[in-house]
Amino acid sequence: MKTSRVAVIGAGYWGKNLVRNFSSLGALAAICDEDAETLSRCSEEYPHARVFPAPAKVFASKNIDAVVIATPAETHYRLAKEAFLHGKDVYVEKPLSLSVNEGMELNRIAHEKKRILMVGHLLQYHPAVLKLKELVSHGELGKLHYIYSNRLNLGKIRQEENILWSFAPHDISVILALTGQMPEEVSSFGGQYLQEKIADVTISTLRFPSGIRAHMFVSWLHPYKEQKFVVVGSEKMAVFNDVEKKDKLLLFPHKIHWRGNVPVPDKKDAEIAEIDLGVEPLRQECGHFLDCIRLRNKPKTDGEEGLNVLRVLNACQLSLEAEGKPIRLHGSPVTDRPYYIHPSGVVDEPSEIGAGTSIWHFSHVLKGSEIGKNCKIGQNVVIGPNAVVGNNVKIQNNVSVYEGVILEDNVFCGPSTVFTNVFNPRSEIPRMSEVRRTLVKTGATIGANATVVCGNIIGKYALVGAGAVVTKDVPDYGLVMGNPAKLKGWVCRCGVKLGRKGRRLLCGSCGNEYKPAKNEIGVVKEEQK
Repeated sequence: MKTSRVAVIGAGYWGKNLVRNFSSLGALAAICDEDAETLSRCSEEYPHARVFPAPAKVFASKNIDAVVIATPAETHYRLAKEAFLHGKDVYVEKPLSLSVNEGMELNRIAHEKKRILMVGHLLQYHPAVLKLKELVSHGELGKLHYIYSNRLNLGKIRQEENILWSFAPHDISVILALTGQMPEEVSSFGGQYLQEKIADVTISTLRFPSGIRAHMFVSWLHPYKEQKFVVVGSEKMAVFNDVEKKDKLLLFPHKIHWRGNVPVPDKKDAEIAEIDLGVEPLRQECGHFLDCIRLRNKPKTDGEEGLNVLRVLNACQLSLEAEGKPIRLHGSPVTDRPYYIHPSGVVDEPSEIGAGTSIWHFSHVLKGSEIGKNCKIGQNVVIGPNAVVGNNVKIQNNVSVYEGVILEDNVFCGPSTVFTNVFNPRSEIPRMSEVRRTLVKTGATIGANATVVCGNIIGKYALVGAGAVVTKDVPDYGLVMGNPAKLKGWVCRCGVKLGRKGRRLLCGSCGNEYKPAKNEIGVVKEEQK
């Protein structure tokens, strides 16, 4: 079968290793690098491959099936997007991008174009990590308690990204794979010693829903190289030391015995875990990419896995900027989120989304927003920042729920409902400090194209007619219509307009009864249908 033709963009510090491996696999068709000296060296070493000084000709070439991006992280999004738009499959080095939104956009485009998106999380292809995952999945270590990783060196110091984004993606990828979960909370501390606002050292802590804890220590200001994972389980402890030439994975069957209500360690000799170090992990990774192209299979480290790593990195960065303040994440399983987001949707971190909720095409949830369980969020909806949506809420297409808006449980917003949050906005005068709260109470319905002026309350089970403009509070069960909206009657909990029966109001559909009073009604008999 014909081997895929691959172009490597970026043949420098790390890219030269990718060039070497794809060449040895018989797939190297082209090399692209803006540095003339690097390109000249590649041309001599790999005369069978075409060379390009700029990516545009790579993308335009019909003789190239896929691109491998090994350029600085700040360029990953732009290059990967351009490659997809030209119909290429993409392998991009870590991190996928420097933004969660960019990562989501790349996943969306890859899905739409039916292209392969793979992220270079190399450790997932390391035989020691593969063995470690096998031991965890088979219960050899018992219940996982704690994971920590050190990735330290005095090596290449970057300027376009800090140490967290440069070193930690590998560790996060492995930790997520071992736990099978996203953390529910992260915190990060660090220091900048060489360059202003670029952290050289960070320590991050991850807390998982299952009770597992993990921490990562990364630094490029360290006197020697250290790359180590320690995994602590109830039955055994495992140490993966990638700096060791052999015996990279050791198991310690230590036990803790209780004697007189005192825990006493019972230390055992290390057991060497047998692993095959015969094949370079990077070659395994490159071969996997070629297999995925040929068979159209989902990569082990696909775009979704890369996006999960980005979400954790982003939360760690937010905590770092807030001097260690804990940042909440969803804590959902890595491979089985309890809610659905269409590939074209965007959810900023941190946000809270309940189980069973679906977010559809081109909708955007801004950071700090809370959405409850079993909500239906239609197309082209914007929520937030810091908006609150209850459980079982339905928001139809083209609705913006801005900061200051609170939708309680079972609220219905018809298509193109408009909420405001500043009473007297001016483009030239910032007034976000003057946001007025809008509260829509349980069970209320807002009709299509209605406008709700900020600072008002729509009562429970009220019904706002289509096109109405709400300028004052709407009472519970109130039916309002017009511009400005005026009270036109009363509606039942089931949504049917109430009729009079003597001194009471009666629902002709479900039989519920209400007692009218001045500008409000009281419940006489009401059954939830």
